[in-house]
Amino acid sequence: MKVTGSSLFVTAMKKEGVDTIFAYPGGYVIDLLDELYDHPGINLVLPRHEQGLIHAADGYARATGKVGVCLVTSGPGATNLVTGIANANYDSVPLVCFTGQVPAHLISNDAFQEVDIVGITRNITKHSIMVRDRKDLSRIIKEAFYIARSGKPGPVVVDLPADVMKTLGETSYPTEVNIRGYKPSQGVHMGQLKKAIGLLKKSKKPLFLIGGGVHRANACEEMTKLCEKVSVPVVTSIMGRGAINTKHPLYIGNIGMHGCYAGNRAIDECDLLFTIGCRFNDRVTGDVSKFAPHAKIVHIDIESAAISRNIKVDIPIVADAKEAILKIIKHTDEMDHSVWIDEIREWNKQVPLDSRIKYGVNPKKIIEAVNEVFKDDDTIVTTDVGQHQMWTTQYLELNETHHLITSGGLGTMGFGLPSAIGAAIGCPGKMIVSISGDGGFQMNMQEIATAVTQRLPMVLLVFNNNYLGMVRQMQELFHNKRYAITCLRYHKECKGRCGTPGFECPPYTPDFVKIAEGYGISGFRVTKDEEIEDTIRKAREAAIKENGPVLVELAVGPYELVLPMIRGGKSFDDIIL
Repeated sequence: MKVTGSSLFVTAMKKEGVDTIFAYPGGYVIDLLDELYDHPGINLVLPRHEQGLIHAADGYARATGKVGVCLVTSGPGATNLVTGIANANYDSVPLVCFTGQVPAHLISNDAFQEVDIVGITRNITKHSIMVRDRKDLSRIIKEAFYIARSGKPGPVVVDLPADVMKTLGETSYPTEVNIRGYKPSQGVHMGQLKKAIGLLKKSKKPLFLIGGGVHRANACEEMTKLCEKVSVPVVTSIMGRGAINTKHPLYIGNIGMHGCYAGNRAIDECDLLFTIGCRFNDRVTGDVSKFAPHAKIVHIDIESAAISRNIKVDIPIVADAKEAILKIIKHTDEMDHSVWIDEIREWNKQVPLDSRIKYGVNPKKIIEAVNEVFKDDDTIVTTDVGQHQMWTTQYLELNETHHLITSGGLGTMGFGLPSAIGAAIGCPGKMIVSISGDGGFQMNMQEIATAVTQRLPMVLLVFNNNYLGMVRQMQELFHNKRYAITCLRYHKECKGRCGTPGFECPPYTPDFVKIAEGYGISGFRVTKDEEIEDTIRKAREAAIKENGPVLVELAVGPYELVLPMIRGGKSFDDIIL
């Protein structure tokens, strides 16, 4: 018996354990959607924009550990995925993105809605390929899922010409994958690992630096056991936050541009930096010539190309984080670094994280309210990108039941709400909190409709400071307060009159509470600190009762700063407190 490519596609999804596809219809995927119509076991989710779609698939993948699956049509459907593909690529998120394509005989003829999506995404995917022959369809799909989830995870694009999907062919689907030239790292080089352990034994001021690779390897429990056994303090990148309980006595905090003082100073003074699953990007290192100046550096990463790319290391180890951590636990004895730990704690007392405000609602108190209101829930918090993201990563408490999803490497505004939707779909029963700024929220706020139609109980927190806050902060500190196009209250009549005596700022657009009402959901506005916790608690209760999203707008002061801060390219010596 022979079947169409579209029918084989459905078989492949079932074989790969796909239960959810984030899809948007169009002419060149209509046959696929028609085939999926008869298979209710695969949940088709219709977001309101393809960028919202891929961010939702991204959030689903991060929350569940499964491969996120996208299906869009050709042309603009495919190109609207590009930002989300790059976002997933930077943060090592396993996605398989299927894009419709014009029939093969029309390719390169400027056909309606034809784009070379394989060429466009080649540098921002782990793998990108067009299926040119029906006989290759099953193999390519099987390989796509294997590549996406194996080794260092990442996005894969599979382009599907319409005529290939209509062609009859075999029904079989492969059970094994053998890709010449692609052999993900397996095992741990014990010689290198023993050298690293030897340095750890000799060290007086060792420090673990943990990145997102520990989360991707599902190695948080093992990481906690290791740091406890060897009594070594832990700092994290933003993507590594939560790898151990943020209330753990060995956890110091985030490092880098908006990391805590004690964490950054510990990097500056340690004699051994034992790094696991961290890329050493510029937001972590600042001036590379002054980063960890007194330390020997051990770097464990599953991707060999990431090691010594940004920071020259003394002992490179290519390995899966969990495998490496388990081996270290097995081959080390208990250690005592209490003097060093007490020194770091004293720095934390001298310069604690704090948020002193002049106007509006205190961002720190918002995040502390989230910690309190959702403390007994199994909770996933997602963020957009900007000041609110930094405040969240500074103050949000994370542990075995409280997790954070955020855009790290690409820094994608508009990520927070749709990624929360994907997490909610993938993890029914968990409480979902989306934290956005007023700028980022407006980039994909149409996805409120998706949350409503999918019946997703979520709390949407919008920090409204009337500005694109992170850029405004840099303009204040480094550009003589020249606020070029960062004020979201700006109207045409403001030009040349901003700040002049007697000129009143125009009203803010839009009214977020009315936007909520327009989508048929509850909306609240908070203007005072004493209203924060009670309102968020009401929002949580309403989300559960109404089985849908609830929005809370929080009037944060327009001129608040995220501190500490180390300017890009600078070192710990230049930290702004």
